[in-house]
Amino acid sequence: MRLSQCQPGQGGKIVHLVGDDVLNQRLMEMGLIEGTAIKVVRIAPLGDPLQVEVQNYQLSLRKVEAERVEVEP
Repeated sequence: MRLSQCQPGQGGKIVHLVGDDVLNQRLMEMGLIEGTAIKVVRIAPLGDPLQVEVQNYQLSLRKVEAERVEVEP
């Protein structure tokens, strides 16, 4: 399941980051690492961006970025 498909309050454990480029490196630097717990806190009215909680802090991700994060509930 992709992080962009989760609703507020849902989340899980990061399984995989899709792709192998500079954007993935940036996501990993922000704490989105395989095995880390992540939860969607809220979604903007038009669906972009998503506010997520990861490693005890909150982060805003564009929907395109959230589409790259695969999670298991």
